[in-house]
Amino acid sequence: GFLKEKQMSNQVKIIEFKSIGQPEQGYISVAEYSDNINFDIKRVFWSYYTPHHIIRGRHAHHKLIQVLIAVSGIISIGTITKEGNKKEFILDSPDKGLYLPPQYWHTMKFSHNAVLLSLASMEYDEEDYIRDYDEFMKK
Repeated sequence: GFLKEKQMSNQVKIIEFKSIGQPEQGYISVAEYSDNINFDIKRVFWSYYTPHHIIRGRHAHHKLIQVLIAVSGIISIGTITKEGNKKEFILDSPDKGLYLPPQYWHTMKFSHNAVLLSLASMEYDEEDYIRDYDEFMKK
């Protein structure tokens, strides 16, 4: 499984969840601390009905770790480090997640009817958000 050693990684990366089932009956995928999640999940939220021309996110976090999953549709996630390194990740299957550690500026674009599920390491704390890009790049 992903991060069996439970070390906190500071690299953003795609992780795979097992698809359990068969085409004729459907599938289930599981996120579990004992297998593929390396932090205690303190908050779960989902975003939906986002028009395809809207860019969500536009922030970073001081401490929050997330795993983002497109449970429906396709979601494009752009990340930028403080050093200016840019990457784009496409979540196009519910058995794929994006491990997003702290200190990554990120943006999200949704396909029609896409649903984004977030597994988060902290409860909501406005103080953890960095919402100003210039401020993010300065620190």
